[in-house]
Amino acid sequence: MMMKSVVVVAFLVALSAAPALAGEIFGTLSEGTKPVDAGVKVEISIAGKSYAGETDKFGSFRLIVKEKGKCTLTVRYKDQSPSFQLVSYDKAARYDLVLEATDGKYSLRRK
Repeated sequence: MMMKSVVVVAFLVALSAAPALAGEIFGTLSEGTKPVDAGVKVEISIAGKSYAGETDKFGSFRLIVKEKGKCTLTVRYKDQSPSFQLVSYDKAARYDLVLEATDGKYSLRRK
């Protein structure tokens, strides 16, 4: 009985440590004051790897990035691909971003 308890505790500790090895990058994406539609592609590139996701109906996105450090978030929006430099940490980091059009070309900035 004691051995089963030790195994269960070890398993639970290992499970809870796994998410600590990865950082979460989440936030919202809007165009002006309105959130973008659901399904806008969002991609984070770091150290030769990429992590992809898309926005939900509120313009929110969430990606788990295993590596830490400087990375690039790219948005696929209206046949354009504006990008934004950010940092991935051990813990969650929130980035609320705004798409701005200047002379028909989109760019991203932090809210």
